[in-house]
Amino acid sequence: MPKVSEEYLEQKRKEIVDAAYKVCVRKPITSIEMKDIIEETGFSHGVIYRYYKDLDEVLKDLVITINAQSKIDDRLDEILKNAKFNKWEKTIYDICGMLSDYMSEVGTDLLKVSIYSDMMVMADPERAMNIAKRLGKDEQSPLLYATTATEGFLKEVVKQNRLKPVSSVDEIIQFMIVTYHGIQTGYVLTDCFKAPHIEGKYKPDDMFRNLARSVILMMGGKV
Repeated sequence: MPKVSEEYLEQKRKEIVDAAYKVCVRKPITSIEMKDIIEETGFSHGVIYRYYKDLDEVLKDLVITINAQSKIDDRLDEILKNAKFNKWEKTIYDICGMLSDYMSEVGTDLLKVSIYSDMMVMADPERAMNIAKRLGKDEQSPLLYATTATEGFLKEVVKQNRLKPVSSVDEIIQFMIVTYHGIQTGYVLTDCFKAPHIEGKYKPDDMFRNLARSVILMMGGKV
């Protein structure tokens, strides 16, 4: 058998991961089987298993690919680098505006895959944890980094400005995480389900602006 280059191998793996993404857009991850990806690629059973030993290995590479496409951590670093603690409210608006831009840029297909991933965590947490353990530190979701960095910023804001938040910073961060997922779900639903009573109701700009206002008020600031 002739020796193939690493570039060729990577291209084949990319084709398989791209096919997995297309399948994940169409159906929940919990219902996907390897045969779905085989059918999508048009490759034989043997070719697929030459590159991946099981479905979760494919999903792991899919997660890595999606995470690599997000520059949310770089954008957040830039915002925090320019932040002024005496004008911290503006930084909160900037952070939420950046999240809104990110959500609009990546589109509802990728967000749908993210929602399906959350469903897998609920349906099969052990499997989800096993996939997560296969990720390297630099391959994990940039949203995890964003959560930690934002939490550190808010705690420093409280300290520098001697604020008395109505809730602890930990609780505020939890509120931001839950709200983010709610906005994401609403945004995807309005795109997928064209019903008159919800169409156009969930606009990321408006929702994240409201999130920013809520966080500022919880922190003890003024909107």
